[in-house]
Amino acid sequence: MELILKSYNLKLKHTFTISRESIDEQPSLIVLLKSGEFSGFGEATSNPYYQITIPMMIADLEKIRPLIESTNDETPEVFWNKMYPFLKEDMFALCALDMAYNDLYARKRGKKLYELWGYSIENIPLTDYTIGIASIDKMVEKMKELPWPIYKIKLGTQDDIAIVKALRAHTDAIFRIDANCGWTVDETIKNAIELKKMGVEFLEQPLKADDWQGHAEVFKHAALPIIADESCIIEEDVAKCFRHFHGVNVKLVKCGGLTPGRRMLLEAQKLGLKTMVGCMTESSVGISAIAHLLPLLDYVDMDGALLLAEDIATGVTLDYGKVLFPNVNGTGVTLK
Repeated sequence: MELILKSYNLKLKHTFTISRESIDEQPSLIVLLKSGEFSGFGEATSNPYYQITIPMMIADLEKIRPLIESTNDETPEVFWNKMYPFLKEDMFALCALDMAYNDLYARKRGKKLYELWGYSIENIPLTDYTIGIASIDKMVEKMKELPWPIYKIKLGTQDDIAIVKALRAHTDAIFRIDANCGWTVDETIKNAIELKKMGVEFLEQPLKADDWQGHAEVFKHAALPIIADESCIIEEDVAKCFRHFHGVNVKLVKCGGLTPGRRMLLEAQKLGLKTMVGCMTESSVGISAIAHLLPLLDYVDMDGALLLAEDIATGVTLDYGKVLFPNVNGTGVTLK
């Protein structure tokens, strides 16, 4: 098996702002695994919040290139377990590698990944489309640019309620709110009351990731369901979120890929937590991998490729929130 690493700067259509940062482009690493006539693709983006860079991921993967390239068609679970000890400090790199291996493994067997897992795509959730923080006029403009049935609205400003009121005047779409750790306990409880009146479905990660006492308080008193994101990173975090959140948003790059991501979602279901997978502004490489988890999900945020000025790959497509799978095996990706 051959390992090929490609780095890109994914330019965004608009400046993307959340409570802690703004970006105009997203550095991304594509991992390509080749075995004979078959290729598998994986992706992980850089992230300053988690102190992950593209050079770091490349260096970590290069250190174990011989181990990766000596792999001989073992299952993705066995492969992940073999790689984990060497990449446990760089889950982003492990994610890209695991994603590529799952893709390759399914293609070798002539199946789409969800088929290999035995999943049905008959009843799968619609994806939301994210509106980053900006002036109200700009946020309205972004909504009008892409009419959509569900919007995820980034908040964490001094005018959050006014923003949602203004956006609500222009659409009857479902709203989801993501404060990215930008609120206090009192703000969350108070805001939830007002936001529920405006048709908001849930709040995502309103408090700082490690404020477990605050999460427990919000869980008891908030008028809306609360979904964990920054508080749910690796497999052990799912159980910690029980009785602190109503659901978990699993990010593949944070947990180390599709293989542990599936385990986290199944664990969340056992605990009665709502399940969600979110993206990190990936291209269609990462987004297409997420799509195969849809049968396990209550909610999904897989709009990353829609935020790009130009995609580097083709794969699943999105039509007014609905996910359409291409007639390509594996995750369905073709790199341009």
